[in-house]
Amino acid sequence: MTGRGTGTGAHSIMEERCWTSAVTNHHHQSQQRRTMFIQTTETPNPESIKFLPGRPVLTTETTGDAASSDSPNLSGFYVTKSETQEISRSPLAKILFQVDGIKGVYLGPDFITITKFAEANWAHVRTLVFSAIMDHYASGKPALQSTPEITDTTILDDDDEIVAMIKELLESRIRPAVMEDGGDIRYVDFHPDSGLVQVQLAGSCVGCPSSSVTLKNGVENMLMHYIPEVTGVEAIEEEGEGEDGAPTVDPSEDEKKAKSYEDRLRAAGIPFSD
Repeated sequence: MTGRGTGTGAHSIMEERCWTSAVTNHHHQSQQRRTMFIQTTETPNPESIKFLPGRPVLTTETTGDAASSDSPNLSGFYVTKSETQEISRSPLAKILFQVDGIKGVYLGPDFITITKFAEANWAHVRTLVFSAIMDHYASGKPALQSTPEITDTTILDDDDEIVAMIKELLESRIRPAVMEDGGDIRYVDFHPDSGLVQVQLAGSCVGCPSSSVTLKNGVENMLMHYIPEVTGVEAIEEEGEGEDGAPTVDPSEDEKKAKSYEDRLRAAGIPFSD
């Protein structure tokens, strides 16, 4: 559902969109629908659009412990795609930068301004930004934190150049493709003596032998292509996992999932060998 209204100024055309998505509760096999009315306003910069979610964005309630005594009047937060350390402070910015084509994110008290790269198309970017904003508010996470969010792919001070490159490739190129199919891949360790990278598969990646092999080979190909020091990838299992507990997989469904992973990984630029 869309509607348009005219504001003041040369670049104040406003679009209002009722954005609805269905969330599946896997325990009860039911769906809960969630709706947000998100407005967009053009800006003098054709590469930037202002999104108004109709909810607070950067306030004391939405910034966790970021609004400390050191910055009691926090009124805005701007970060570009290259500033990975700053992005890790903002769960909202992190999910927005998963959208291809976004160059910068500015968080205001009640709005989000997205700046795209010139070659990106708003028709593609805008729809994905709507979805990312909804996902953020559904997560319950703060928009900004005083300290970076530490994850498996957070580049730490004591990480060497090789580990940093591995984490960057996993986070920016491989993980988004895998998550589209409901799975995930997590960095565990790198052994410089053997060149072996250890990862852990999660979600839909677990229990599907062919798709797991395809994913593993895709990760290996990309990491070995860009990082000569990497000689292989090992997918480790969580404690309690193993063949005895693995679910029975329909071969035809297995092949479909494997091909889906291959297609998504190829689209992410991961080289495959025949």
